[in-house]
Amino acid sequence: MEVSLQMFLIVCPFVFLAGLVDSIAGGGGLISLPAYFLSGLPAHMAIATNKLSSSVGTLVSSVRFYRKRLVEVDTALIGVGCALLGAAIGSNVSLLASEDIIRIILLPLLPFVAWHVLRGKGLQERESEIDLPKRHVYKVVALSSFVVGIYDGFYGPGTGTFLILLFTTFAGMRVATANGNSKFINLASNVMSLLVFLINGQIVFTLGIAAAICSIAGNYIGSTLVMKRGIRIVRPLIIVVLVILFIKIITEML
Repeated sequence: MEVSLQMFLIVCPFVFLAGLVDSIAGGGGLISLPAYFLSGLPAHMAIATNKLSSSVGTLVSSVRFYRKRLVEVDTALIGVGCALLGAAIGSNVSLLASEDIIRIILLPLLPFVAWHVLRGKGLQERESEIDLPKRHVYKVVALSSFVVGIYDGFYGPGTGTFLILLFTTFAGMRVATANGNSKFINLASNVMSLLVFLINGQIVFTLGIAAAICSIAGNYIGSTLVMKRGIRIVRPLIIVVLVILFIKIITEML
């Protein structure tokens, strides 16, 4: 597909902003994916190329979280394995499905998630983890990663946000730790989806590589901010990205 200068001017600034948001609260795809659609890419190419730029950006923030010891390696690896399987399923189904199906699925889900965040349960910053049995934590991470991995492979926006909410609420993690673990799991699901779309020839590399550079910059800056300010940045941004996605789905269905 031929790529115009206008496509770069639309996609690159928004992908930078998406990387910034994604490294802090997840949900950067709520910004980057609509930008690809706005640039004129067909739906599957937009989703596939977005996976390329977001994967590179997520890798940067994942490494920074790991260096700051905000990743529980054993827990994250369990999530990575389950996310790989889920994303393989989701991305293959995505190639066969229409976008209307995703909108129908998300409409009842998003108000619940928004209510959960506004209520504050699971996103109140803690001094330490809630002491839950490791077996319980592993089960929560495995199931969450598999289910959210399917969603990420199928469509993607909000994946990081959903993982953070699930880990803080049901696995008792601090927000920063949940964020660090979710980055590695999200990276795994992104890479698996990327491979599936690559095999099917859906990626626009020139646009995706340029956007990836912008995503790296956004994720680097954002991951620094979250380490310094924690929940004061994370919670408001999660609410914002959920509202944006909900409004986007409603307007597209009208």
